Amino acid sequence: MEQLFTKENQLIAIVIIGTLLLFLMGGALLTFFFFSRKKIVEKELEKKTLEVNHQKEMISSIIVTQEKERKRIAQDLHDDISAKLNVINLNANLLKDGELKPEEYTFVNDAILKATDKTLESARKIAHNLLPPILDKFGLKEAIEELADSFSNSRKIAIDYNLEYPKAFLSKAKELHFFRIIQELINNSVRHGKAKNSQLIFKTENNNLLFTYTDDGIGFNASDQKHQKGLGMKNIESRVTLLAGNYSITSKPNQGFSIEIIIKNTLT
Repeated sequence: MEQLFTKENQLIAIVIIGTLLLFLMGGALLTFFFFSRKKIVEKELEKKTLEVNHQKEMISSIIVTQEKERKRIAQDLHDDISAKLNVINLNANLLKDGELKPEEYTFVNDAILKATDKTLESARKIAHNLLPPILDKFGLKEAIEELADSFSNSRKIAIDYNLEYPKAFLSKAKELHFFRIIQELINNSVRHGKAKNSQLIFKTENNNLLFTYTDDGIGFNASDQKHQKGLGMKNIESRVTLLAGNYSITSKPNQGFSIEIIIKNTLT
């Protein structure tokens, strides 16, 4: 009887120990799951925070770029338009007074006509910079060709291009963004890169638009944050983001500059 009782106690003890082990294992698993889940959540939060910060940087860059454009336009209006209108106004008042000799009348009248012609030319230039008429009327390919040719003719930089761009592949709004990107790239090559030659290439592949721009300028260290965070590059990055595209940069000191941009055709 005592032996049977002892066996029963042993069985009870085994069951209790087994149950405790199961509870301990379950607790360990729950603890492991909790901390693992916590790490996953922390990683996700960190990723979301980085994405939000990146979006904030993009928005900030767009605002800075817009303000820079507004300042430039205001300066153009003040220097090119207001100044010339003042000249016209002064000369018109001289004519109004009517106290001019015939030769003075002719001189003042000629001055008004010249100032008027220059004012009209300045107004056309400002309007062209805001929205190139050729881009609106004929599309991105023709606008880029005109832009590249104008730089080449000015002898600031020689631009070679091969543009396999299907008409209306992107929406008009996206074409304008892309045009601004190319303007920024060429201006950077001239002002900062001191480049003499550059190349523009457009091609489509798997319903994607592939754009490559290269120059033979002084280049820079592409991993240097100072260059990556510069206003020009932030402006380009902002517009690529608006186009829902991706880009990669290759550059080394004294080895030129290259950027590749890939845009999916969404027609939005």
